[in-house]
Order: sequence, then structure tokens, then C-alpha cells
Amino acid sequence: VFNFKRLPQIIISFSEMTNVRVIPRLDIKGPNLVKGIHLEGLRVMGKPEDFAQYYYEQGADELIYMDVVASLYERNSLHDIISKTAKRTFIPLTVGGGIRTIDDIKSVLRAGADKVSLNTAAIKNPVIIREASRKFGSSTIVVAIEAIKQPDGRYLAYIDNGREHTGIEVLSWARKAEELGAGELVVTSVDQEGTGLGYDIELTRLVAENVSIPVIAHGGPGSLKDFIRVLKEGKADALSVASILHYDYIKRFEHNMHNRSEGNIEFLKSNRTFQKISPASLGEIKQYLLSNSFECRH
Repeated sequence: VFNFKRLPQIIISFSEMTNVRVIPRLDIKGPNLVKGIHLEGLRVMGKPEDFAQYYYEQGADELIYMDVVASLYERNSLHDIISKTAKRTFIPLTVGGGIRTIDDIKSVLRAGADKVSLNTAAIKNPVIIREASRKFGSSTIVVAIEAIKQPDGRYLAYIDNGREHTGIEVLSWARKAEELGAGELVVTSVDQEGTGLGYDIELTRLVAENVSIPVIAHGGPGSLKDFIRVLKEGKADALSVASILHYDYIKRFEHNMHNRSEGNIEFLKSNRTFQKISPASLGEIKQYLLSNSFECRH
């Protein structure tokens, strides 16, 4: 017998499945939002809470916080930032970096995160994916894959923010992560990240066509057209965006940032390193998706 009371939930679930999610990613080092190229050369940009609040108000579907140096010190130091953000925004918040145990997961969830992103811990101890998904639900467990293309054409997974070689082939790892209970995958092209040269379409499609869980594309978009390509050709389910949004934020609020000690925007104003990136707001991104027949919450 069909339960009509569940009809609204079914409709909502179907809508969430078909809509493209646009997810700002905020890389964190200490108390600061940072951005680099190929996950290296990090520059301080400002307070992550300010950027997160603005993105929430502009219609972000979710947020990703990544402690980019946490794995080096085997700890996650985002609890204060998570707590502040959770009190001011009401969309799903994914937190990663330095999360190695079930207790670590429990700690960041208690601080206000809705999901956790695992990379180093998952590769070194894959069973944590199964244990965590059973304890907290698969929708809570995201596996992050940092991929670098090899001279022979293979994609291998890296850990510690793209610093450490594992020798593990990306596709086999993606399949295994799904089998162990991961709810979704964030696939990062370390080669493309921060460059503005576009997502790695081949990498994204390789994973998306071989798993049944959602794939979030990350690393490399420099213009609105890059989003359409990774959705159409790369078969991505969601978009992780950083540089395009951060530079748009700084452009809009540059007059408020000159007297702040925590943000260094001189490298942006020089227009040398980042000339391949065309800043855009969340509203502009989503309007472009809609105009190209991709449904999204707008």
C-alpha cells in the first residue's frame, strides 16, 4: 500500500537528485581562508566566516570547509569556525582535514558539521568508511579523492592535500569507497586546481560513469562555460567552486578589506597569476546553469 504521507518527501528527494548543487569550498589554514594553485602556495584571503555567510545569503546549496594543513599535524582545528558558521548558516556543511577516527567524526558533527570528508584516513584505513557510514549514515560520509594524472595516462590518488603519493589507482579506489558505504565523492584534479584552466573532464567522467553515488567535481574552473562542460561531458552531479567565488567576493568588498590585517589582496590586484579566472557570483553561476537547461535552486 502506497503511503501518501511520504509523497512530499519523495517529491523533495527527487528534486534534490535532479538539481545541480553549487558548493563553495573554503580552504582553511589556522583561522584564515586561503587559496593556492595545485593545493600549494597558499595565500591568506580573509575570515572564512565572512565568506561563508555571504555565500549562504547568495544561495549556496552547501559549504565545504577543508583544513588544508591538518593532515600534516594529525589534527583538525576547525571546531570554532564550524560552530560559528553553523549558527549563522542553515545549509549542509561538510568538514574535512585531519579527521582520522570515529571520535574525530563525532567531534566535528557535534560542533555543527553535517557531513565529514575523508581522504588520508580513508586510504590508510579503508574500514573507517564502513564503520562511519554504519554509525552516522552513508549520507554523512564523503570521500575526497585528490588525483594527479601520470605520464602513462593513469590517475593516481594522493593524500595530505596532494603531497603524498599512494600508488592507488583512482577508479578502483572510487569503486571501493562506494562499496564500503561512502555517500558521495569529491573528485579533485590537483593538476587543474586553482589554475582557471577548467575542470579535468576526463577524470570526472571516469569516476562518474563508474559509480552510482553523486560525484562532486572540484579543481580548475575559470569561467562559467567550465561548469557546463563538466556537467555535460564530465557527468558531474555537483560543482565545488572556490577561486571564481572568492575573487568575486574580494572584488565586491575590496573597499572593506584594505584595513583588515587578515586578508592579502595585493596578489589579486596585480592581475598576473589569476588572469585566466573570471570572477562570478553564485547568482551569476546559477542563472547561467538555468539558461543552459540545468536545474538548480535559485
